[in-house]
Amino acid sequence: MRQLLFISALLLAISPLYAQTAPKSEDIAAIKGQCGCHDVNFLYAETFSPDKAYTFKDRYTAKGTELVFVDEESGPANKPTKLVIQHLLVVNDTMVIKHWREDWEFQNTSLLKFDQSASWKRVKLTPAQAKGQWTQKVFEVDDSPRYEGSATWIHADGRTYWESTVDAPLPRREYTKRTDYNVMRRTNHHEIRPDGYIHEQDNDKIIRSEAGDQLLASEKGLNTYRRTDDAKCKAAKDFWAKHRAYWADVRAVWGEVLAKRDAVAIKGQVKGQTLGHELDDLAVTTQKATYNSATSRQLIQQTIEKYLK
Repeated sequence: MRQLLFISALLLAISPLYAQTAPKSEDIAAIKGQCGCHDVNFLYAETFSPDKAYTFKDRYTAKGTELVFVDEESGPANKPTKLVIQHLLVVNDTMVIKHWREDWEFQNTSLLKFDQSASWKRVKLTPAQAKGQWTQKVFEVDDSPRYEGSATWIHADGRTYWESTVDAPLPRREYTKRTDYNVMRRTNHHEIRPDGYIHEQDNDKIIRSEAGDQLLASEKGLNTYRRTDDAKCKAAKDFWAKHRAYWADVRAVWGEVLAKRDAVAIKGQVKGQTLGHELDDLAVTTQKATYNSATSRQLIQQTIEKYLK
């Protein structure tokens, strides 16, 4: 009897370590707090290099208008455990560019870790490691994987923020211009503000080889999202109303493909074409007639599979 009581007490003591708790309302509010029509400033500057002969690159600055919104959420009512957030860029008030996507998943234990050269490997977290955490899964404009990090939303001292450090491919602002490094180690800090949010970054540009990792240079990034008049994002809303069904199918096909793989590698080009361009062209083709989801998914899958190694 004493042994049974001891075992019962032990199980009660350790069970909170592994229990799957419901997400906090504050966390969900913070994730959704990134949504809205924003004026965005992008600022990046290299700050340090261990090589005294290294020539620092020019600072990068850009501005834009961006619509950020929840396109899908799943889980219990009022307590979603997954939120899909889409970004759309608006250029000159009328031109819309499908931008990046971020999925937030509660207590996720399966992540794709970037390795190098457009390749990723699946890593596992224990339930204890993932307890209370949210994974931010970031995807390219063609909905292929980019990077994933897991951390806890912090609500303290009047601040609300989430921060993680992960390896990632080169950013779009550099990957066509530079070949002197092949991994960006990103420390991403998302902090909610009354007028929007900031995405602060401390990035290390790394040369990865069989000999190990070598730091080329460090960089500071600050992307500021300030809410603006919703009318500035009308073109983005109209664009998504027309194209949402297609891109939801692209997202679904990618989800099925990635769920079956413990490693993913993507070709940069096939016969002079890129995956992004082919999917964009397919979006136009499928809109020429009444949209057929089943047919589109089949074509999307065939297109994606051409680029998988």
